[in-house]
Amino acid sequence: MRFQTPLIPATLLRRYNRFLADIRLEAGEVVKAHCPNPGSMLGLKDPGTRIWVEPNDDPKKKLNYGWRLSELPGGHWAGIDTSVPNRVVNEALTSGLVTELAGYRSVRPEVKYGTNSRVDFLLTEPGLPDAYVEVKNVHLRREGDWAEFPDSVTTRGAKHLAELSRVVGEGKRAVMLYLVQRTDCARLKMAGDLDPGYAKAFDLAREAGVEMLCYGTEITQDGVEFGAPLPIDPAPQS
Repeated sequence: MRFQTPLIPATLLRRYNRFLADIRLEAGEVVKAHCPNPGSMLGLKDPGTRIWVEPNDDPKKKLNYGWRLSELPGGHWAGIDTSVPNRVVNEALTSGLVTELAGYRSVRPEVKYGTNSRVDFLLTEPGLPDAYVEVKNVHLRREGDWAEFPDSVTTRGAKHLAELSRVVGEGKRAVMLYLVQRTDCARLKMAGDLDPGYAKAFDLAREAGVEMLCYGTEITQDGVEFGAPLPIDPAPQS
């Protein structure tokens, strides 16, 4: 997935009101930028962080800049936009890059299932069980090379795990795919101290047969691409 417009550097002054950030452009001008991330952004919203934003001149948009990337120590990157993982995974699924799901040729996004829910992707193929795939964005890192999910309480995320468990009970495949949108992580675990409820739901879903997958990303100023598989902590998180 490539950015539509070349990114430009800026300095983060503050992120507030969930979807807004004050930034300073290289020329010194202070402007507001759209922050496409409703989460807590734990560890990624420190004032003074060097970030990269996408400019636009679309009269339909209220803000002329969108925050896309943050620079991390050691030459690493973090993707900020929570809409990116579904776009990246869509490209990977249709290109057969998700090894565990490479046999499916039909990929349909946003299909209704469960109780007032929509699955991110429904994969179908004659002779194979339907595969229901949910995608989660991961960009929390607190220690070592561990990526963690979630970065705040997510009752909606726990509901998705329960829905996927019911799919398994119907004889279909259910997959939770975590996409790590930062380049300094090599494995994934659940952040049970931040959301014990989600960690327990994860353990129950895994025991029920929900397939847990994690993939990294390759991030540059040009875009975010699907990366290599990453291991998930096998120990129960509850």
